[in-house]
Amino acid sequence: MDFHKLLYTISEALATEDLVALKFLSLEHIPLRKQEGIRDPEALFLALEEKGMMEEDNLSFLKELLFRINRIDLLTDKLSSSREEMERELQIPGRAKVSQFRYLLFQLSENITSDELKSLKFLLMKELPKCKLDNEMTLISVFIEMEKKGLLAEENLETLKTICEKIDKSLLKKIEEYESERNVEMYITEGHGGQTGVSEVQDSLWPSQTASDSPGIDEEIQQPDMYKMSSQPRGICLILNNHDFTKARSEVPKLQNIKDRNGTDADAAALKKVFTKLHFEIAEHKDLTAQEIRHTAHLYRSMDHRDRDCFVCCILSHGDKGIVFGTDGQETSIQELTTSFTGMNCPSLAGKPKVFFIQACQGDTFQKGVHIETDSTELDSSVEADARFQLECIPDEADFLLGMATMKDFVSYRSTTQGTWYIQSLCEHLEKSCPRGEDILSILTAVNREVSRKNDRLNQGKQMPQPSFTLRKKLIFPIN
Repeated sequence: MDFHKLLYTISEALATEDLVALKFLSLEHIPLRKQEGIRDPEALFLALEEKGMMEEDNLSFLKELLFRINRIDLLTDKLSSSREEMERELQIPGRAKVSQFRYLLFQLSENITSDELKSLKFLLMKELPKCKLDNEMTLISVFIEMEKKGLLAEENLETLKTICEKIDKSLLKKIEEYESERNVEMYITEGHGGQTGVSEVQDSLWPSQTASDSPGIDEEIQQPDMYKMSSQPRGICLILNNHDFTKARSEVPKLQNIKDRNGTDADAAALKKVFTKLHFEIAEHKDLTAQEIRHTAHLYRSMDHRDRDCFVCCILSHGDKGIVFGTDGQETSIQELTTSFTGMNCPSLAGKPKVFFIQACQGDTFQKGVHIETDSTELDSSVEADARFQLECIPDEADFLLGMATMKDFVSYRSTTQGTWYIQSLCEHLEKSCPRGEDILSILTAVNREVSRKNDRLNQGKQMPQPSFTLRKKLIFPIN
């Protein structure tokens, strides 16, 4: 492919947030004042070409940039490279062109939550009044303003460390690890070690990027297997969405105070949006009794899934340990629902990934509803405590993934206007990370991190989702 046509094709596939990240990572090569006129990735690429950073016979910096922002899909499809190749390449001293300082800041921007960003901007309001005025200001923009004001530099991280210590010590730990590695590298560079020492330092700078034990082995053999995910549609995304529990209140005495699940339609809408983008056929069923839930599961297990690569089921309801409630207040076992789709019960899904996301809320009968401060500025910030679950709900068979909103014996939260913490975070991370080629377990880890950082400030409550799985391969939902 023609060089400039290739750059254009890649630029068309990049999102606005990708451009922001690429410009930030390129600041050592294109100063901020020269970046002000850059409005699209193609213009950035041309500017880098003028600087000699991007040439037809040398695309190493472009590969590094795409690797740094985790656009592995473009790295693989357009540049015939891979995550493993870049990990090996960047361990060679002198190959990395993105400064370690700049990459550290980018990593911090990727790991911070919206609540933590608000706190950081609040703590900087005196030094950076602009933070107070601009609610949409990203952390990357904050970093740029801090650099302009002399509050942040490669050798001046004290202000940032002080703030990170107050809002999230894991962010502080990243900075301290960077400083430690940098000090060792400077020690060696100043003549206290030979070439071997430099290599060792370079290795330690990228703890998550381990070189292959056998560089000569064919890369195809080293890459982990991935589930096939190319059918159109990928499969069915079944959404069981229970909102109205009038029947349960009238027919089941112990559930006479159970509430309707206000906010659940926001979750259903988010799930439909993201799984449509991921090329799934959406099937939503609303307000099902326990018997209707079992009947619906039986209906979809009896379908022919031979021309589909996956099956996804999302259950939004009230529940208790190991069960979900129908709208009639009767119980349905989660294990019974998942086991319906084993290879014996649903042969056309044998060997294919079966994914279940369970968001089940219990009412006032078992856990009184609480009011917390949410991310929303709306007056209605009511949330209700969700169910506590057992984890023995996944079949003893390969190729299952069960994403639970909460661990056993811990609550999860649902806003009556904006949906649940878990489902909203899940959909946000799927939409953000699937285009980058991230696998589902990495995405669920990010969801765990975000949800666990949220706070029920009234009751000092926390929530920790927990995935269980018997997957044998990487599960990636491509958008192409």
